[in-house]
Amino acid sequence: MTGFKSDFLNILKQRSFIHQSSDLEEIDQLAVERKLSAYTGFDCTAPSLHIGNLATLMILYWLQKTGNKPVILMGGATTMIGDPSGKEETRKLLSLRKIKTNSESIETLFKKLFPSGSSLQDPLILNNEAWLTKINYIDMLRDIGSHFSVNRMLTMDSVRLRLERQQEMSFIEFNYMILQAYDFVHLARTWGCNLQIGGSDQWGNIIAGMELGRRMYALRLHALTTPLLTTASGEKMGKSSGGAIWLDPNLCMPYAYWQYWRNVEDTDTPRFLRQFTTLPPDEINRLELLRGTEINEAKKILATEATAFLHGREAAETAAETARLVFETRISSENLPSINVTRQELESGFGLLKALVICKFATSNSEARRFIKGNAVHINDRLIQDEQHRLSSEDADEKGIIKLSLGKKRHFLMKII
Repeated sequence: MTGFKSDFLNILKQRSFIHQSSDLEEIDQLAVERKLSAYTGFDCTAPSLHIGNLATLMILYWLQKTGNKPVILMGGATTMIGDPSGKEETRKLLSLRKIKTNSESIETLFKKLFPSGSSLQDPLILNNEAWLTKINYIDMLRDIGSHFSVNRMLTMDSVRLRLERQQEMSFIEFNYMILQAYDFVHLARTWGCNLQIGGSDQWGNIIAGMELGRRMYALRLHALTTPLLTTASGEKMGKSSGGAIWLDPNLCMPYAYWQYWRNVEDTDTPRFLRQFTTLPPDEINRLELLRGTEINEAKKILATEATAFLHGREAAETAAETARLVFETRISSENLPSINVTRQELESGFGLLKALVICKFATSNSEARRFIKGNAVHINDRLIQDEQHRLSSEDADEKGIIKLSLGKKRHFLMKII
């Protein structure tokens, strides 16, 4: 289809969110009639989601904005199994207590992004632990497993790629797609959910759910996936030298989140403006035309709008102002990521290598040494070339603050107390 009747699909097309789909014409009609109920699932493998999860969250946001119902599924039970998609080895199994803690932490994000009132479009937040943990194993084999062909399962990317690379796949992981497929069927029968949304690596699992619904109950279900989120250089979206870019402000402060978007590659900026901000198309079109040094203005707007969507307008504007103070006036802003250090700790010997790891500029001492040898480390804007350097009160400014910098764009404060 070249054009759509529904605002929902037109927005997804304008913002480059559509990769694969089962029947766009039927999805379009359901959206027009405001009968579209779409879900996406998130396993609880960490206390926060990361930027790689943001595309499906944005789709659910536009779904709700256009009068349809978002359903968010927490994978309390499927996290016990572990999704093999995109993995080269079996995930480490988490304790039930850790899964519950992660689930509760992630749920706070959903409640912030998808406000509830008293309308039919209010989000539905569920946890598959409520039904998957109650299924008898024999019943699952007879009633659900009988609809799956092992021959077909072996062709799914999540399984096939592991086998081709001669990487072990456990039996428990092999069952993951069956449980995810049943989730779709259960949501359809219980809450009227008729569309599953996911990343492109989930296509096989989503199709399995569609087919299971048709075979078991003659349900008409649909699938829609987003493109794989990568940067222009081919790196997986949401990774940095310090690890994942988390959506929880306790794991990634709004300033650090703002900086991530400010520092994206020039060629990625137009796409990210479309996908990760709610700016109107005319404004995005204007920003896409900026060239040369003017592209920095577009990046600042991208950073502020993306941060405002996740953390709120006040936090976004504070992050933008912090960046302006740091980069344009060379002032150490109080809003930079920071930790408190006692004067006694400094006097007892606080190595620069240790400091670079603590502030997450480096993941190890050896990586910290490489940064120092590459002339990338500064203390209060002073180049440090000695990897044996030990921080002291002499490194602090008149306010008792030591500003560590990695390159020109990453900064961290150590406040002496």
